[in-house]
Amino acid sequence: MSFTDFISNHGKKVNKQAFVHLVQVSKIDGKLDKDEYELLHKEGKKFGLTDPEIDHLIESEANSHYNAPYSLEEKFEHLYNMGEMILADDIVDEKERRMIHKFAIEAGFNDSKLDGLTEILVEGIRVNTDEEILFNKFKKYILE
Repeated sequence: MSFTDFISNHGKKVNKQAFVHLVQVSKIDGKLDKDEYELLHKEGKKFGLTDPEIDHLIESEANSHYNAPYSLEEKFEHLYNMGEMILADDIVDEKERRMIHKFAIEAGFNDSKLDGLTEILVEGIRVNTDEEILFNKFKKYILE
């Protein structure tokens, strides 16, 4: 991984791949609607990206398809990164919730577990739960 794979915002390095995953997930259905486009810009700005930089990343991922990771740990990491990005402003709106659900479905999680997974993830990140502890809680919920 090179230095350019990270976006720095006020001293915090964020894996650019997390934003790219958002772009890919938003295009799962083959299109990028206005709400998804606006959400990508909102989330990208949280990392200090400019509109042209966000547009470039969206365009560069135009023909890329999201390949969900195989392992539960990697799936959790992708969802965790998305949750951190979405919670950067400490607000999770309905569009952001739909994005997490879309991502979780593409990653192979059961529809009936989506609300619970989202709640575990969002609340865990919000209260700064240790990532390993949060993963164990997430895993336990999946296996119930």
